[in-house]
Amino acid sequence: MLGDNTTTAQRLRLLQAEFTQFERRGPGDGRTATRTESPALINLNVLDRIHAAVHEVVEHTRATVPDAGPVPADAHRVYDWARQHTAHLEPERQQARETVIYRQGLEHALAMGDTTVIRKHPCPGCGCWGLMWRPAVQRAACPNRYCLDDDGLSRSWELKTLAHHHVARQLGLKSSAT
Repeated sequence: MLGDNTTTAQRLRLLQAEFTQFERRGPGDGRTATRTESPALINLNVLDRIHAAVHEVVEHTRATVPDAGPVPADAHRVYDWARQHTAHLEPERQQARETVIYRQGLEHALAMGDTTVIRKHPCPGCGCWGLMWRPAVQRAACPNRYCLDDDGLSRSWELKTLAHHHVARQLGLKSSAT
């Protein structure tokens, strides 16, 4: 297991426990229509995000191991379930599994408003540190003014690219240490 494996499950558990409560807003600054139905008591967007994350891990696991067994009832235990049922696979498939899990950990942190997790990754293009999260495009941008794409804009990276490079780097360090 990599060092960040447990944090993905912890982030999902925290997201489920603390961020599903509906965000209360002020009374408003003007008149509103009379409600005929009460609003949802929980934040349905967060529940959809949790369901999609669990579904993705289950589908990824079942694609390689169709007889993986029943999925745990607790959403945060799905990561351990996936690792247990795919531990016998070749290293490339285990790396793909860890990349999905790590990417979801980044997504969970961003959903909770923690953008500092992006700064802890070097730019895959130039290697400099301090990537910045750009919520409008859902990508991490490089702050290096010399790290430009073909259009002359700052390079930006999807979370799956950051996760792939992070997991590959961790596995490379792990294999060179032994």
